[in-house]
Amino acid sequence: MKSKQKIDKNSRIPLYYQLMDIIIEKIESDKLQPDDKLPSERNLCEKYDISRATVRQAIQELEKEGYIYKQHGKGTFVSPEKFKQDLLEFYSFTEEMKKIGKEPTSKVIEFKKINSNKKLARKMDLDIGVKLYQFTRLRLADGEPMMLETSYLPYDRFPGITKEDLENNAMYDIFMNRFNVSFSQAEEIFQPVAAKQEEAEHLNIDPGIPSMRLKRITYENNEVIEYTVGIARGDKFKYHVLLEK
Repeated sequence: MKSKQKIDKNSRIPLYYQLMDIIIEKIESDKLQPDDKLPSERNLCEKYDISRATVRQAIQELEKEGYIYKQHGKGTFVSPEKFKQDLLEFYSFTEEMKKIGKEPTSKVIEFKKINSNKKLARKMDLDIGVKLYQFTRLRLADGEPMMLETSYLPYDRFPGITKEDLENNAMYDIFMNRFNVSFSQAEEIFQPVAAKQEEAEHLNIDPGIPSMRLKRITYENNEVIEYTVGIARGDKFKYHVLLEK
């Protein structure tokens, strides 16, 4: 199919939508690569003989749909391909990054032992005061921040885990190799949110950028062995569900 290069002002299709189609075609045909800079608004106006308002509307819609991203003072760029998470399978950040040729690493920002309060006891179906690990990890791919996660684990089920363990090994590998965990079920809840100031600083994004809040409860038989609350960069992830009859 011949690629579209011009805007038809006699068409019933809005001009901004035609410009969107042109840019999307360039992205999907690899004429524009991830992180390539788009031409300026002025250049697009001159090239396609359209108004700046039309260009801005097209750019706004492309950003909403995740095709492009803006960097303040630098311009507009093609978004990198998003990492797909299948919601019907147990998810390992480490394994998924390896599958797509990225080097996964984790930076443990906080690591401590706490006693479960009323809220955590309810979430994890425990008695109040039960000893837990609480740790926050920044998950990176090729050195780029991707997710920020805070996890809670029952201390008695995983005695002896250290900060160094979590920085040097995937958490689920520790579960299986050292503690012979047999996963039976996991529940995940996803909610679109705007990144808070502290989260944005860790993820190297602007505050308020659309992101995905996740909550995960993992079970071994009927016992909760993990409760995780995190945030994933909305410009880096997409979530996939396959429904079969």
